[in-house]
Amino acid sequence: MNAELLLMFTLGCDRAYLYAHPERELTTKQQARYQEALNQRAHGTPAQYIAGHQEFWGMDFIVTPAVLIPRPETEHVIETVLKLVSNNGGRASSPGDLQIVDVGTGSGCIALALAKELPQAEIHATDNSPAALEIARANAARHQLENRIHFRETDLLQGLPLGAFDFVVSNPPYVGESEEDQVQLEVRKFEPRAAVFAGPTGLEVIKRLIPQAHTALKPRGWLVIEISGTIADRVRRSLSGWQQVEITNDLQGIPRIASAQKP
Repeated sequence: MNAELLLMFTLGCDRAYLYAHPERELTTKQQARYQEALNQRAHGTPAQYIAGHQEFWGMDFIVTPAVLIPRPETEHVIETVLKLVSNNGGRASSPGDLQIVDVGTGSGCIALALAKELPQAEIHATDNSPAALEIARANAARHQLENRIHFRETDLLQGLPLGAFDFVVSNPPYVGESEEDQVQLEVRKFEPRAAVFAGPTGLEVIKRLIPQAHTALKPRGWLVIEISGTIADRVRRSLSGWQQVEITNDLQGIPRIASAQKP
């Protein structure tokens, strides 16, 4: 996959072109560019940062070291929201008047995927990093969704209207500093630390987000967040007082999504 991504980067093409033209040979200039990309990869730089792109939910996203690289397991956030919307989630709101906020949007992958799937919903996205928001806005413009998403620089949900949202969604930092040696070296070395590590236990950001989400949500609104297996039980306890608390596993059987409904 890394070699394929770097070849697409070298040739400036998509995957379909790459497979449709297996006979194509690299020019001398392209060979040099590909070798330089391989050298960067050999030193640990993620292929996505070298190429500047990553696919998520069938969409192509610009990524830089200012944002976390979108990962397939985060697509479970989108799946969970769509399932709840399809079931109407016990709410009065219909898909046409949904208010959704993506907290810590990073590259904007969650917000844009939801905007694509729920074209009538109003999407908000927050981040405390101006550099990340710049990337998210660029991605929104590339997918012609810039008029659908309201970006805001803030810490979590600070300053957003109270009781206004049907969904608060997030892929927050959830790795504890005590787990650092278990995280891939390239993640520790190259991806934004504040987007990976929450603090000593891994719960620090989520514990702040849960009460803020409770305040921001409408009655019977939903909180949907990505988590890890190491904190799943503690997240469930932190959601005491919420309704329909559910932990969903990813395809590897690892607890990955926590969802809960505000009473």
